[in-house]
Amino acid sequence: MGDGLPHGSIGGEQGSDDGAGGPVLRLLARGLELWLRQQCEAIDELQIQLEGSAVQLVRGRLEGVRLQARGVVFQQLRFERVELRSAPMQVRMGALLRSQTFRLDHPFEITGTVAFSAEGLSHSLCTPPWSALGDALAEELLGESPLAGLRLEGDRLILCGATAQQQPLVCAARLLIEEGGLVLRSEAEGPEGEANVARLPRDANIQFACARVGDGVVELQGRARVST
Repeated sequence: MGDGLPHGSIGGEQGSDDGAGGPVLRLLARGLELWLRQQCEAIDELQIQLEGSAVQLVRGRLEGVRLQARGVVFQQLRFERVELRSAPMQVRMGALLRSQTFRLDHPFEITGTVAFSAEGLSHSLCTPPWSALGDALAEELLGESPLAGLRLEGDRLILCGATAQQQPLVCAARLLIEEGGLVLRSEAEGPEGEANVARLPRDANIQFACARVGDGVVELQGRARVST
């Protein structure tokens, strides 16, 4: 996703019935944008591209959605950018036409990429409700909590502990994928000569395929099942 993403940009891709599909898809895109903004605490920039036709929509089927966003805050978790694509989904067009409210009939699958800046991730993990996770990671990797902050150095995450000692407590760790979940593995060895490992809590609806740390961001790729 390139820079300069237009604020609130929406669009659609129609089939052979372009003339009829345009207004309906635009209405659906605006309903979807409103729904997304209601789910999130903040979205700085948002672009939505719909895939389908008016005929399909009348039957309640949307072929897919492409979404690109920046500056997203969802459940107090700060995302630098989000790029998602959905599988075909069922949409309640009657509710949309009556009240412009976006509603779904069934769960659907999404795939894509999310990225966190060091500043955004550090802030999220050091403030409620995510500070509990940050403190748990600090306990596993640093041996004590709370987590004071996090920064990125090359392809490593540097966790910093809150300590009264003059020498700051830090741990360099690499972000890995194991069986679809996220794992932090420290570079320093523990008392028994093994690296400390912290496994992030799993969500059965989310499967990660790739994790990358570099260029000042933590980038995750995967798929998820979204419930209605």
